[in-house]
Amino acid sequence: MTLLQERARTAETGQRRGIRRNGSLTPYLFLLPYSLLFGTFMLVPAVYGLWISLHDWDYLLPGKPFVGLDNYRALFDPGSAVYEYFWQSMSATGVFTVASVPLLLTVPLAVALLLNRSFPGRTFFRAVYFAPYVLGVAVIGVLWRFVLDPNLGAVNALLGTNTPWTTDLPWAWVSLVGVTVWWTLGFNAVIYLAGLQDIPRELYEAARIDGGGRWAEFRHVTLPGLRPVLLFVVINTVLQAANMFGQSYLITQGAPGVETRTAIMYIAQTGLRDFKMGSAAAMSYLLTLALLAVSLIIFRVFRSRED
Repeated sequence: MTLLQERARTAETGQRRGIRRNGSLTPYLFLLPYSLLFGTFMLVPAVYGLWISLHDWDYLLPGKPFVGLDNYRALFDPGSAVYEYFWQSMSATGVFTVASVPLLLTVPLAVALLLNRSFPGRTFFRAVYFAPYVLGVAVIGVLWRFVLDPNLGAVNALLGTNTPWTTDLPWAWVSLVGVTVWWTLGFNAVIYLAGLQDIPRELYEAARIDGGGRWAEFRHVTLPGLRPVLLFVVINTVLQAANMFGQSYLITQGAPGVETRTAIMYIAQTGLRDFKMGSAAAMSYLLTLALLAVSLIIFRVFRSRED
């Protein structure tokens, strides 16, 4: 063995020892960039928002007195100025969530089942269904605001009616739910489609051999195979529906009255227009706790079904 080979071997041995000695830090080094971003843009604002919720915070005034839990108590005090409006906005959020989530779970699943079959132009139709999702909420809101306008909208012109799609109930909710389903069903359909393609074909063949029909295959093969995907889709859809803002703000503007003003819309109005950042922050954390409770219930339901 030459001197050069001995040096190379010694260097390689030393390098391996260094890797063994410092290898325990490697995962944390990979996590460091994400941890910095998460801490800067998520954790710090969350803690700062909690601090704001404990103050009478008007960012136009120099003094921001500490009020403790008063902002939270006001949300449960029927005599407070924010009680009625906040819970009305929470009710509107609940109406939209209950009306839209079932459609956003079933319609995309039906689309995914169709697109999972082999037929000419399948790739084209996949792109067509997903295309609206790439548009921003501002584009969608302004577009449908004009299309659904009771006086000048294309929908009433084509149907020959005077339906108040954006100014009266229940049509305002029909408009918001319909637009949201049309806009976002492509995302859930793609997630469902990925899950369907991961289900082994052998399971369907075994079901056919056992004499099972289409419904039996769907119930005993498709749904169990989609369980992990369903958990993600359900939670993601519920959270997105509960945080709906742009559609209501641009299409109905909360009309009629404030019936379609959602919680996020009222929180934004309280904090950014009325300058009551402390109260708005308290509302945000109460909404967060409600969504956390709903998410835990969904997790428990899916876990009990697995057991």
